[in-house]
Amino acid sequence: MGLRFLRNGLLGLYLQRHHQHIMQVDTGFTFILFGGTGDLAMRKILPSLYQAHCGGLLPTAGRIAAVARGLSNREAYVQWMHTHVRNHVKLAGDDASWNDFLKRILFVRVDLGRPEDYALLRDIISPLSGIRVFYLATRPSLFVPICRALSTMGLSNDARIVLEKPLGYDLQSSNTINDAVGEIFVESHIYRIDHYLGKEPVQNLLALRFGNALFEPLWRREWVESIQITIAEELGVEGRGDFYDNTGALRDMVQNHLLQLLSIVAMEPPHSMHTNALRDEKLRVLRALKPIKPCDISRIAVRGQYHMGVLNGITVPAYVNERGVSTSSMTETFVALKVEIENWRWAGVPFFLRTGKRLANRVAEIVVNFRAVPHSVFGSMALRNGSNRLVIRLQPNEFIRLYCLAKQPGEGMNLQSVHLDLAFDEFFQKDRMEAYQRLLLDVINGRLALFVHRDEQEAAWQWVEPILAEWNRLGTAPRRYAAGTWGPAAASALLARHGTCWLEEEN
Repeated sequence: MGLRFLRNGLLGLYLQRHHQHIMQVDTGFTFILFGGTGDLAMRKILPSLYQAHCGGLLPTAGRIAAVARGLSNREAYVQWMHTHVRNHVKLAGDDASWNDFLKRILFVRVDLGRPEDYALLRDIISPLSGIRVFYLATRPSLFVPICRALSTMGLSNDARIVLEKPLGYDLQSSNTINDAVGEIFVESHIYRIDHYLGKEPVQNLLALRFGNALFEPLWRREWVESIQITIAEELGVEGRGDFYDNTGALRDMVQNHLLQLLSIVAMEPPHSMHTNALRDEKLRVLRALKPIKPCDISRIAVRGQYHMGVLNGITVPAYVNERGVSTSSMTETFVALKVEIENWRWAGVPFFLRTGKRLANRVAEIVVNFRAVPHSVFGSMALRNGSNRLVIRLQPNEFIRLYCLAKQPGEGMNLQSVHLDLAFDEFFQKDRMEAYQRLLLDVINGRLALFVHRDEQEAAWQWVEPILAEWNRLGTAPRRYAAGTWGPAAASALLARHGTCWLEEEN
């Protein structure tokens, strides 16, 4: 059943003010990619820049300078791109488009630990015109040395810098990085990237709430019973065991992605779509998160670690048997939390956050469960599960789906749960922009709205740190769950205590 009343104007407010459609700047740019042969560059950054190139969204004078130390020259780097990058392009285009894109590519061999190597980088990029963007797709420990070397070489003046997560290991290390980067780059030139903020359904959530009169009056404690936010992955640590074993799901996913999604779901209407207006409202939500007391953590926080199981018909190893992971590791690969927001709009409404690796399906979604009608003239049928619910699917197949009750055809008044769909693939025929492509274009065009302000990051760390501290103090092992399941049984019990369940458990 088509969601007719949402289709007219659902995207209007946001798309008109934010994209129109990614206005192309007239001046050139130089995009300097540190970690130019890394996994992120291969899978996301370079394919996204190529898609923007094919769409005519990059200024013709723009150049891309890849920085790495593992290859000898530009020819070797171009060959590396042929072998590794083109396979990750969603729409490969023709050879002419690919070869035209390669003309933008420069390569600089730099050992990031040798300050003198930055002189070569300076000599290559200094003559290039336009704005300068430095993208640090490296481990966080290199952020400060890179920034200081850029400053020493005079390359940081009026430049923009993009910082990948994780930005630090805790609040103190995060502040150390932010302080050092802030001494060289002004805050308005620092782009802390969270790719979930670039996803189309996340931005459609803004349009849904603030561009339509239907939902905003219901978006509050009087009408909302609970909200679930899930980011589930089928993948394991994918060869990053040495990194992940020192990070864990709470730092890797909750402190950034999940809390950012929470802040967008729960924020007050901003006075405009201006960068500071959006960020200010998200920050208010993060500062209103109810602090978690150590004595409550075992009751409202579940941590788990996957062991051997069957996923899509294939037996996968336990986390502790992954390459780079300690066999005695107590790092969590799963987290479920009950979160509360202490303000008038959301007081008393539980937000359930969940993320994990090696789960049954790859899915990211927001589920808004509305309260049941106060008095049902149809009896208990009108109170059944599956109705009065809004599901916003972020991946893999993006949609917005409203569940409600309708009468079944035939004799009698028998009700059935039905849904009204806005399926983006069906309604919007044009290709949608991938999250990284949108965010990279925003950096080039100087738009900060979809990036994280330092204050947001600090507020998130301040809320997360007591959980980390208590887990470390207790020293108890995470609950085990079989790969290919939805996590520990305790995660289901967490919701059951509040009279609800995870979305997939209803079926």
